[in-house]
Amino acid sequence: MFKISGICIRLTIVVCFGFITIANAQKSGENITTVANNGWANNSVNTVIFRKNALVTYKKYQYTAYYDTAQNVVLAKRIVNSRIWQTLRTPYKGDALDAHKSISIMVDGAGILHIVWGQHNNPINYARSIAPGSLTLSAKETMLGDKENKLSYPEFYKLPDGDLLFFYRDGGSGNGNLILNRYNVKLRKWTRLQDNLIDGEGQRSAYWQVTVDASGIIHVSWVWRETPDVASNHDLAYACSKDGGKTWQKSTGQTYQLPINAASAEYSCKIPQKSELINQTSMFANAQGHPFIATYWKEAGQAIPQYHIVYNTGKGWKINNLLFRKTAFSLSGTGTKRISISRPQVLAWQNGKLLAVALIFRDEELGNKVSIAVSADIAQNRWTIHSLTNSSVGSWEPTYDTELWKNKHILNIFLQNVTQIDGEGRADAKPEPVQVLEWKPILK
Repeated sequence: MFKISGICIRLTIVVCFGFITIANAQKSGENITTVANNGWANNSVNTVIFRKNALVTYKKYQYTAYYDTAQNVVLAKRIVNSRIWQTLRTPYKGDALDAHKSISIMVDGAGILHIVWGQHNNPINYARSIAPGSLTLSAKETMLGDKENKLSYPEFYKLPDGDLLFFYRDGGSGNGNLILNRYNVKLRKWTRLQDNLIDGEGQRSAYWQVTVDASGIIHVSWVWRETPDVASNHDLAYACSKDGGKTWQKSTGQTYQLPINAASAEYSCKIPQKSELINQTSMFANAQGHPFIATYWKEAGQAIPQYHIVYNTGKGWKINNLLFRKTAFSLSGTGTKRISISRPQVLAWQNGKLLAVALIFRDEELGNKVSIAVSADIAQNRWTIHSLTNSSVGSWEPTYDTELWKNKHILNIFLQNVTQIDGEGRADAKPEPVQVLEWKPILK
């Protein structure tokens, strides 16, 4: 019996290469419900990791969104834990042929659903629900009407007071800037917080990941990319804001002069170009406000890209190389790549006096199933790994309901079997079910 802070997971294990590899795991409460059977599966647009969010829970309802086989934007909701979903095909389409053009949703503190879709260097596509709890959307609208004509990577985040943050890139790959807006839930109005939080200085752009912790601290980390070629990704930088995005500082408390650039950034890890370093993965911050960044790259002298967790315990940055992968691959070129592993999601929590961490991912070595690796003590860098699905999910990447995990410590993962052709190609794939995988370990 594997026990983490009162949570028990019954596992059959074998030890291999210093790590714990799972054989015949007894699944503890996993359950898959189907939202619809007509999900677009010709590329990974429904499952890319930078969907923030693909799933979101507000009070008793959980919401999701996806592209159907006709590339329509479809919204759905259910009562939490119900197996019955209500779906509504919206009047909007999103050019699902480009896997960058994913759908991001969030529900504000008044129960209004916000949605942005179909974004890759083009004018904003934004709408809101007409009433709390409704799936019916307003007409398309702008947020501020400024710097919204070449928008990519839209992401929503919710603050403890119910206001929303909206991050996006203004400009193209290699010369884009990070924009930050805030939505006032009482005034129902957007304002600009940062016109240029992270400045590529016309030479590079930041590919970021964000998390907002329970106290409202905003954590941002990013890699720099020098050109549209993914091989030019390098370094891992960090910043945080303790006042809702107005001012920013390093992990040491030193205040940044904005905008942050390559010379002024704090680096949690220096990584050269051509290290197979992926961009836009995930972050998490625990109850103590300590950040965790999950990504993968190939260290100097190593032939195989490995998952890494870069984290800060308040006493400086630490790096864990998980070292369980055995298959090499190389990242280069432009467009959405077909990669043998997914970008990972990371979660962390206190395990008594220890710090426990979980990594959610997909790997061809493990049959392209939804996998989860858990370390009861990240300082020991030992991991149990088991599958949460019985079959392959193709080119899927993990996204989960951040609000449900934050409030209930229940993991709900957006699930769809999709096929990604390298370099933004379109597969000839049949429609695949859009599903939610619910995983709640047995509580003792």
